[in-house]
Amino acid sequence: MNKNGYGPQVPAPKYLNDFSKALAGEVRILLAEVGKLRDERRALQFEISELMQLKSKHGAGGEYAPDWRPQPGPAQIEPPPAPPAIEDAPPVQARPGWRVVHKRPERRGGARIPPPQATSPPPVPQPQYIEPPRPELPAWAQWRPNPLLAPTPVNATPGLPSSPPPPSRSGLFGPPTPPPK
Repeated sequence: MNKNGYGPQVPAPKYLNDFSKALAGEVRILLAEVGKLRDERRALQFEISELMQLKSKHGAGGEYAPDWRPQPGPAQIEPPPAPPAIEDAPPVQARPGWRVVHKRPERRGGARIPPPQATSPPPVPQPQYIEPPRPELPAWAQWRPNPLLAPTPVNATPGLPSSPPPPSRSGLFGPPTPPPK
């Protein structure tokens, strides 16, 4: 019995060894051809991309567009034809840029919103002493919130009713469904 317990080890026949060697040689040749074809394909893709880049530069709207013309210089500008002169008419003045806006009269009737009452401004918090960062702590542990930038609740407007809180749910995806009967 051999090591794996399947009976005595028999040497492989000679034709099987020859066939394996020939097959391995063929596989090596095919792999070399596939590698060469892959390299050729990459070279062709690179060449195609270079040609497309050149085409985009020379095409419409590109860097070297054929319809591009230089801006006319001072010698190439033709003066516009002069309008006929009217000697007897007074000179026309342009309208001034300042406009007068007339205030609209207040509307009568309908629901009126009372003007906001004057309230005193909220007290300005005094700056607090913030200890300097300690060099032995990592950077994330040295962070301290800015006490001047305290968030304010949305419904903190005095005099306006606050909206009720949303209804609570008993489960992760809403109320549980009753079990099947």
